[in-house]
Amino acid sequence: MWLAGLWVLGLISQLGRSRPQQLSTFALTLYRHRAQLDGQTVLVDFWDTAGQERFQSMHASYYHKAHACIMVFDVQRKVTYRNLNSWYQELREFRPEIPCIVVANKIDADMTMTQKSFSFARKLGLPFYFVSAADGTNVVKVFNDAIKLAVTYKQNSGDFMDEVLRELESFDLQKSENLSDKEESCPGEKPPSA
Repeated sequence: MWLAGLWVLGLISQLGRSRPQQLSTFALTLYRHRAQLDGQTVLVDFWDTAGQERFQSMHASYYHKAHACIMVFDVQRKVTYRNLNSWYQELREFRPEIPCIVVANKIDADMTMTQKSFSFARKLGLPFYFVSAADGTNVVKVFNDAIKLAVTYKQNSGDFMDEVLRELESFDLQKSENLSDKEESCPGEKPPSA
């Protein structure tokens, strides 16, 4: 699952069992999380790009396996809300079909923000949540809902890249290696002489 925005570290820490693993020096952190969904264990990778503009050229490489997106903005910093549009356009350029959730973080600092209308999500018909990474308000609900959306999307996706990835995931490398190990020659063809 791909995450964009700010303060994702705080949100993920509320899940409790996730441990960050820094994969690169390019403002990307991977969090692995085991979730229970309909009696099944689902392993989820959360990719936190922190929405940093200086790493924007790297973002495209992180989209290809995304099955959902959580875009987080800070209710105390208007610039993060204004960035939602460019983050969303970038997401749709590379992953036009995946589900996307919009999250307003830091409501604990000013609860009156929950009375404010944030039109970005409404205009696009996206799920919208108020959360607090500091006190955990709605954090687990956001992640559980995002995981459900991601699993449903992955199971039902007709996106060409998803179909290619499914084929690659089910490709039996050992079977392929066994076929190439066998020396097969065409009928009537003599093997090369030594």
